[in-house]
Amino acid sequence: MSINNATPQDWDRLRKQHPPVEVPKRTIDETLMKVYLDMAEAEMNPFDDDEEQDVVTKPYHYNTGNIECIEAIEESMSEFAFKGYLKGNCMKYLWRYDYKGKPVEDLQKAQWYLARLLKEVVFDNEEDD
Repeated sequence: MSINNATPQDWDRLRKQHPPVEVPKRTIDETLMKVYLDMAEAEMNPFDDDEEQDVVTKPYHYNTGNIECIEAIEESMSEFAFKGYLKGNCMKYLWRYDYKGKPVEDLQKAQWYLARLLKEVVFDNEEDD
């Protein structure tokens, strides 16, 4: 069955089999904000595996010159465009994480881009105050 062919009955059956996880909104907001800000400031992921961390936070193929690729991309765009770039990369890695054979790595990459986006948004909000 494809998601495009799912009927309302299919969705109802799925919801009964897999009910949503209920977590208080305040807990999600406070916890995720701290985790993402800490990650963005430390430029690291929450996993201790050095091999995975390098692939996610400092891939060698993005650090071959005097400036890291993400920094060059940021400098080449407006603030608005750069935020769109970060959002697009979050969506890209979330979209395909289950299809490339490295789901944890892709989810970590999505998380890295989300942390960077959150850092940009928090920085903008601090400037507005």
